[in-house]
Amino acid sequence: RTGRPLVASYHTPAAEYAGYLAEGWLMNGVARAGNAYERWFLDRADRVIAPSDTAKAELEARGVGPVSVVANGIDIDRFAPTDPAAFRARHDLPAAGERPLVGYTGRHGFEKQLSDLVRAVDGTDATLVFGGDGPARKTLEAQVAGSDADVRFLGFLDREELPAFYSALDVFAFPSPVETQGLVALEAMACGTPVVGVEAGALVETIDENATGYLYDPGDIQGFRAALDRALVEHDRLAETCLSRRESMGVERAVDALAAVYDAVL
Repeated sequence: RTGRPLVASYHTPAAEYAGYLAEGWLMNGVARAGNAYERWFLDRADRVIAPSDTAKAELEARGVGPVSVVANGIDIDRFAPTDPAAFRARHDLPAAGERPLVGYTGRHGFEKQLSDLVRAVDGTDATLVFGGDGPARKTLEAQVAGSDADVRFLGFLDREELPAFYSALDVFAFPSPVETQGLVALEAMACGTPVVGVEAGALVETIDENATGYLYDPGDIQGFRAALDRALVEHDRLAETCLSRRESMGVERAVDALAAVYDAVL
């Protein structure tokens, strides 16, 4: 220790990734070790910052504290409604009005439960678009090959392309139950795209039910499909609400809140 205050930020539950290192009882041991290390490190801090009330409650249940909530913000100048016509053409996607576009971008990890999204759109007239990559991609591609779903894998997208990606979608789908906030959901909403997500983790805070999108119960594929259908029907109303809340998503508010935490520990 140097005598200077230490502020630590928490964004990812390490135990959720134990399955990449081991299986069975050994996986449980790795998860416990990850939790123990997190607790040891965070206990050294004078203040811990969590990006959501959900993450704060999780930390406090493990005996970590004091915890302050500072939600991450996004660059709302960058993430704004954009004409997606060129993006659609470049990636050979259906033109506007031809088919509903449902999509996700981010890490293709098994913990994200992206296979639920493929099952939810299977048998519908929607085109599912995946941006990004990760260890679950080959499994997803094999799942798609055995389904009737129209799915496109775009791979990693340049950051400059993301506003057009979000703007091209009719609905952004987010089945991940492990989010401590879910920045891609904010990016989508800032572009005027409603979000359908699982009612787990911090998505219950990030998505305002019946205002910026809809939630569904974990593992309920029919409920997931129904939420997507409802968001497509209610798209214009939900999109209007998303756009009306852009200012609240801005990084400036996050910076001010973060500065207040640092001031408090000095």
